Amino acid sequence: MKNQPTTTKDFDICIIGSGAGGGPIAYELAQAGYRVVVLEKGGWFDEADFKKDEMLSRRNIFRSKIADERHVLEEPDGEDWSSHNTSEFWGGNIVGGASNFMSGYFHRLKPEDFRLLSEFGAIEGANIVDWPITYNDLEPYYTKVEQLIGVSGKIVKHPHLEPRSTADYPFPPTAEHPVSAWFDKAANELGLHPLPMARAILSTPYNQRNSCEYSGYCGSYGCHSGAKGSSRAALLDHVKTKNNFQLMTQAKAYQINTDQKGNASSVDYYDNAGSSHRITAKVVTVACYAIESSRLLLSSTGAKHPDGIGNRYQQIGKNLHCCAGGTGHGIFDLTQLTSQQADALKVRGPFFNRALQDWYFIDDKPVFGKRVKGGTIDFVFDPPSPTADANSLKWDDNNNLLWGSAFKQRLKSHFTQSRDFKFEVFCDWLPTDNCHVSLDANEKDKWGSAVARVKVGFHPHDLKVAQYIVDQGVNVMKKMGAQKYYGNAFTSPTSNLIAGGLRFGKDPKTSALDPDCRVHGTDNIFVTDGSFMPNGGSITPTFTIYANAFRVADKIKAQLGKV
Repeated sequence: MKNQPTTTKDFDICIIGSGAGGGPIAYELAQAGYRVVVLEKGGWFDEADFKKDEMLSRRNIFRSKIADERHVLEEPDGEDWSSHNTSEFWGGNIVGGASNFMSGYFHRLKPEDFRLLSEFGAIEGANIVDWPITYNDLEPYYTKVEQLIGVSGKIVKHPHLEPRSTADYPFPPTAEHPVSAWFDKAANELGLHPLPMARAILSTPYNQRNSCEYSGYCGSYGCHSGAKGSSRAALLDHVKTKNNFQLMTQAKAYQINTDQKGNASSVDYYDNAGSSHRITAKVVTVACYAIESSRLLLSSTGAKHPDGIGNRYQQIGKNLHCCAGGTGHGIFDLTQLTSQQADALKVRGPFFNRALQDWYFIDDKPVFGKRVKGGTIDFVFDPPSPTADANSLKWDDNNNLLWGSAFKQRLKSHFTQSRDFKFEVFCDWLPTDNCHVSLDANEKDKWGSAVARVKVGFHPHDLKVAQYIVDQGVNVMKKMGAQKYYGNAFTSPTSNLIAGGLRFGKDPKTSALDPDCRVHGTDNIFVTDGSFMPNGGSITPTFTIYANAFRVADKIKAQLGKV
């Protein structure tokens, strides 16, 4: 489908992608007066488009379609590898990207996360490195995100509290579920440190955004009130009317062109009709989501970059990582509780904002032989999903179809006599040589470009750490009084928490980007999504992606000079 661009427009900066990595660059540069254009492959949707509909998040309205574009996923299969086409890694084909659909658990990285190799030592088979910046370099930008994106919470002292330049979050905690007190009591009796979980969700109105409506439809759903700190609601909505800002929707970037020095000269993209256009800019910022950012650089060949931009040492696409961890559940039988307890569990809407980081670092030598990096447990209630729940309940434990009275009783028990309480474990997915992005030799998207081939091997250490922490979460459920409790660690890649692939560092032989997130071998190509991260930490990465993007925005402004 490749054809010559028919029109050309000139800007100071072209940003490819509008999520947590692209939004801060666009906002900061537009506010500073530079001529800014954002290329977004999806459409512009806002609060009016986000209905409280359990099926809405599962439709293809906000996601890429596998018939048009896909990834080839290569996964471990015993001693071999299996591959198949998938669309699971599209977090959000929409202005604001996946930040529209996040749960908004906003934990900061710890100082130790920036020096993983120095702090915990090498692990055979893992490509562990220290970051080229420190926690102190990023701390002011974490603080900026808390105010500008809008983070609600309450700081409490605990053994692993990271250093802060402010005493507390700028917005008070969101309303809490009545059973939060049960959790606090159980955790305290176990000698743990229950943490009110900070959320990128407004508890009070701010900057023309409403506060949370407590509908229960949050994670995986777009926000109807504007309280969720998506890149679109918190940033792009506030610069969209500026004369020096332009956001082009349905714009599929497919090629970054480079000059004789190897620097970006222009970006080619397709519009919704399939016509090709060109943007010229002094700076190009790539923020397409980790897999697609690697794919775009690999696809953009030129005289100085015959194997793809920045790929002289074959580092583009390397050291991809997902989020290791697991999940667990506590099932409370309402018929075995007091009416007051049962009523409390039936409450819908308020968040169960609790987390545990007592095992963020694990010093259990009988199990691990040394101090190791651990993880975080977030405790949540899933959004209401009666249709999906009912559909899954029609099969018994032996995978036999239920019907009639047996099925009715099972539905009654699930919806009226029990309550499912969930926890999620997050820990590092160690980067290895078996987790990376390349271009598939055969598959093409509808525009004629090679699709990404994603190999997702994992390190056995990840599973051992995850299972250790999952077991701790199960103990908490048991202590809370759940009648059933269980948990599982997983090794499958998470579809919405991908990072790495273009990690930053000082040595171009072992990293794709320099410490300012500029592609090695170029002067004016930056990457600001989660690709830059050498490791993901033991938390969700969105907060850190936001913070780093604001940091890089300052570097870009300094490079461009006066408007």
